[in-house]
Amino acid sequence: MNEFSQTSAPAGSQVAGSPAGTVRLRANKLGVLAIAFFAIAAAAPMAAVVGASPVIFSASGPGTPVIYVIAALLVALFSVGYLRMSQHITNADGFVAYISKGLGNKWATGGAGIAILTYLSLQIGLWSQFGVFAQQLMESLTGVGLPVYFWIVAVLALTTFLTMKGVDASLKVLGVLILGETLVVAALVTSLIVQKGLGIFTFAGFTGENIFGPGLGISLLFAFACFTSFEATVVFAEEAKNPRRTIPRAAYLVIAFIGLFYMVSTWAISGAVGIDGIQAVATENPSGMIFELAEASAGAWLSVAMQVLVVTSFVAMLLGLSNMFSRYLFALGRAGALPAKLSSVSATGAPSFAGLVNSLVVLGIISVFLLAGADPIATVFAWFVALGTAGFISILLLTSAAILVYFARSGTKDNPWVTVIAPALSFLAFAVVGYLTLDNYDVLLGGEGGVARWLLLGIPLIFVAGLVRGTHKPTINYAAEIL
Repeated sequence: MNEFSQTSAPAGSQVAGSPAGTVRLRANKLGVLAIAFFAIAAAAPMAAVVGASPVIFSASGPGTPVIYVIAALLVALFSVGYLRMSQHITNADGFVAYISKGLGNKWATGGAGIAILTYLSLQIGLWSQFGVFAQQLMESLTGVGLPVYFWIVAVLALTTFLTMKGVDASLKVLGVLILGETLVVAALVTSLIVQKGLGIFTFAGFTGENIFGPGLGISLLFAFACFTSFEATVVFAEEAKNPRRTIPRAAYLVIAFIGLFYMVSTWAISGAVGIDGIQAVATENPSGMIFELAEASAGAWLSVAMQVLVVTSFVAMLLGLSNMFSRYLFALGRAGALPAKLSSVSATGAPSFAGLVNSLVVLGIISVFLLAGADPIATVFAWFVALGTAGFISILLLTSAAILVYFARSGTKDNPWVTVIAPALSFLAFAVVGYLTLDNYDVLLGGEGGVARWLLLGIPLIFVAGLVRGTHKPTINYAAEIL
């Protein structure tokens, strides 16, 4: 059967292990490729190549492809224990369900607070950046200079509609957008090979000095941030066909695709520009270097196509994040950590109310900042994406600890590499990444700390607030499993 085939189960069916009448998302709808599409879309590979890779090039030069490989391997290492434990968890609570299984509901509710802060922050920052790119693109193509805020409101309304309508509508849009992203980057790599030969794939730049030099910390942090959509593979578990097999396959497909996409594209770009000059070029012209390379290698059409697809890549990313986070809110509402109204579903089995609430909160916060005159890139994007990145690493660290404790307590008889060694190494790796985040936080903020650094206090504060709520509301239940 085709991976995209979708069979319907009645919306509002009861969840095993949950109070009577508890609703669930519609089961047996998503195959491996469908789930992978949501995660890949939320990673926005095209936007990452254009936006993040110049930052990594400026820090690590020709070692950039290896930095992406290291980031992918770190995520794969985390996935060993994570996906083994996923056989015991098949609902939309994501990382929170893992923390609950390993550390208990109080810690899970604290983790839920961090997850909410993380995904709201990422969406706020990325919507603000999208508005700037969309405004610039439309003005260059049509000469019409509508404000940034207009494009945010207009496209946010579209993604909210698609999210509330259900995964069927979102998948059709995502399929087209991801195919476009992949083809245009493939066109760039192909044109570079035709123009300069296979010699652009040189290993000469993969030296210890380039890879493990002073720029490693910030390079690894930016590369790792490109994998923040990984959790989507498990958040969609409740709607997956045969989740015990589908989720691991989708997760490893996402890691492999994104890792190879970043590695091959940056390897070709580095070799085409020249391993001796790529760092200087990226430092001097980070926002335009990829477009200029595209125009020089294939003509203006490829540069324009890439500029258009960067904007559509943002649309795909934000649609993927909206679908994922609305399911997160749905599951937290069903568990009792958030208002129960969030756990309502539409006739198509979509968490429509949660999707609407998510969009309204994101729009409200963006409106406060932009209407007050804040710079959409230097302030809104930089502040909130930096906070979201720090939050994501925090919850990964907490989840890694939960996986270790879960296997130790359950006495699971399995390969020690799966249940002990890989989770322990993952915990240590994310502790290092967490240190790098704090050490390089000003770089994440575009070189400006100040008031924005105080936003970091939101992570421990909301975690403590979650602990308190979990303590005072013992009826919270993250353990409902969809079998």
